[in-house]
Amino acid sequence: MLDSEINVEPLRRLIESWRADPGATYRGWFLWEERLKNFRSIRRGIEQVVREIEKGSFGNLYKGSSLEIAVKSVAEQRQIFKGADHAFLWKPKLRIPDIYENAENQRAFGRFLDTSACCSTEVQVLEAIAALERCQIKGLGPAAANLLYFLHPTIAPPFNTAIVKGYNSVTGAKVRLGSWPDYLAMRVGMLRLNARYRDLLSNDLGAVAGLLFDVGSGRYPAPPKEGADGLDTWARDLDEIRSKAAVQTTGPNGETDRTHTEIQGWLRDVGLGLGYDVWIAANDRSRAYNGGRLSDGCVGDLRPFDGGTAGMDAVRLIDVLWLDKGEGAIHAAFEVEHTTSIYSGIVRMLDLALGPCGSLLKSLYLVAPDSREAEVRAQVARPAFAAVANLDVRFLAYSELERHREAIIRFGEGLKAIRSVSKALT
Repeated sequence: MLDSEINVEPLRRLIESWRADPGATYRGWFLWEERLKNFRSIRRGIEQVVREIEKGSFGNLYKGSSLEIAVKSVAEQRQIFKGADHAFLWKPKLRIPDIYENAENQRAFGRFLDTSACCSTEVQVLEAIAALERCQIKGLGPAAANLLYFLHPTIAPPFNTAIVKGYNSVTGAKVRLGSWPDYLAMRVGMLRLNARYRDLLSNDLGAVAGLLFDVGSGRYPAPPKEGADGLDTWARDLDEIRSKAAVQTTGPNGETDRTHTEIQGWLRDVGLGLGYDVWIAANDRSRAYNGGRLSDGCVGDLRPFDGGTAGMDAVRLIDVLWLDKGEGAIHAAFEVEHTTSIYSGIVRMLDLALGPCGSLLKSLYLVAPDSREAEVRAQVARPAFAAVANLDVRFLAYSELERHREAIIRFGEGLKAIRSVSKALT
């Protein structure tokens, strides 16, 4: 938000008054000593919902379900979450939210909760939201963000009518209820607002959400927006969110932009198609992919060499491993260098190759967009990675994997085909 878009001093004075008000959400809820304890109990409740959906024992009723228990725990978090359970109540005439009678929608909701509970980064949370939004589950909108908040309070703000009204009043935006893109655009604006008044608010987005809730519920009037252009700002945020939500876009180098998860999914499918057991990185297993989870069809441990040996924690985070079904050898290890540091991927490769499992390892691949090949080669050539020169490390470009993956699955045998479309790095 630009300085001209909000009359800064009146809003600062409002926040100061709000912080001092014993009846406002800051003192009444945000500083409430029981609040953090509730995070833990709500997380456990969400994990129970996931377990029941995964086992097929969740049923088709909201009343008496584990979801009702979890959502009621949210709704009891004092004034800001009052009514949070309404969105999840079954409306028989409208048949919404459609997660009770539609088994596939219920599983998609479970995957969303599971992925959200297991991930740790903003990118992963936004990917989970995007995957759920693509399912277009009738009646299940951004009210689910109230569950997300208790999993990731510094990433996902709460969402309800009063918060939306408060945000629109303060910024001049026109956020709508029930729209994930609108929620995500509002989230961007809330982060901007939170950063501007960080000295009075908190890294926890519950604080700025509480402020907007109190404005939206009428406890405080919104400060005047002299010369405000908030509607245009919000429209730009919304356009950006919608453009990012496109299934595919064209990157600056003419390449088709892909997600890290999609590349892992391709490698998973090729590995399974070639008859290998496949391991997916421990922190990525619950990511949504192709209507299921990324780890679907994959092994759940790294036996027989998954002990407590040094370096195994790093090995478990390697993006994809192809394992021999019989002898236990690691036929191929893949690190996907999508946009993150190549350095960390090489370090994990070295932990694998030079550790106790090294004798079982046959080949290593750094997988990256075509445009990053030079960067990958430069990192591999660093003196710090001199040990890489003695290893069979290869570069696999996204374009080659995309172009040949189906043929490899149909006609390939062993590692010959994947080696033929990759390049040596040492």
